[in-house]
Amino acid sequence: MVKPKTEEEIELLRENAILVSKTLAEVGKRVAPGVTTLELNRVADEFIRDNGAIPSFLGYDGFPAALCMSVNSTVVHGFPSEYVLKEGDILSVDCGTLYKGYNGDSAYTFPVGEVSAETRKLMDVTKASLYKGIEAAVAGNRTGDIGYAVQTYVESFGFSVVRELEGHGLGREMHEEPGVPNYGRRGKGTHLVEGMVICIEPMINAGDKAVYLARNGWEVKTCDHRNAAHYELTVVVRKGQAEQLSTFDYIEKDGKIKF
Repeated sequence: MVKPKTEEEIELLRENAILVSKTLAEVGKRVAPGVTTLELNRVADEFIRDNGAIPSFLGYDGFPAALCMSVNSTVVHGFPSEYVLKEGDILSVDCGTLYKGYNGDSAYTFPVGEVSAETRKLMDVTKASLYKGIEAAVAGNRTGDIGYAVQTYVESFGFSVVRELEGHGLGREMHEEPGVPNYGRRGKGTHLVEGMVICIEPMINAGDKAVYLARNGWEVKTCDHRNAAHYELTVVVRKGQAEQLSTFDYIEKDGKIKF
């Protein structure tokens, strides 16, 4: 049995969730052709520290940066580098914070300038599938209900779900139980109980679901070299409707990304 969080713990997790949401918006304002992913990482690191937190990804199992920066066919866990973003790229940014003993975690895929219609569709469908998963994150359901909601939605558009990676619980540790796969069967998996805090994060490929691990031991890439998208939000399992702790509003309403 996964222990639910107290309301006091949820409020601390909410503070972290808002900070990662605002950090992603700060990064998003600067995503453009000609910018390096290393520069974007610096922006995030400074913003997190200026707000009294620390970047929880930095040093996690040896990870070398504040952000995971995954370009195009890199699904997740990309290293910031001197790579210069180009028109038509997409950039998945995954951000974590540690503040008052609790963690924050959220991710967003940004377009770099104008992207192709196919790429835009991949991004839109992946983000919509996240909300489908959130709709299923209610007390009495199981993690399989979340995975089923994500999988059936993205596969109806011809996209595929990465099997080797999943969402997770969140609290004092960055990765807690339960695991939250993006595929599955209704009525299967861990029971969802009110007060559980979980991160739902569809990682969706434009082509085949197969991925491989790069030589650096971190970056997960598509085998067919087609693009992948990744979105993540932190939610509290509640009766009837999940409660979102993190949000994309700072990116999409106050930032430069407009839909």
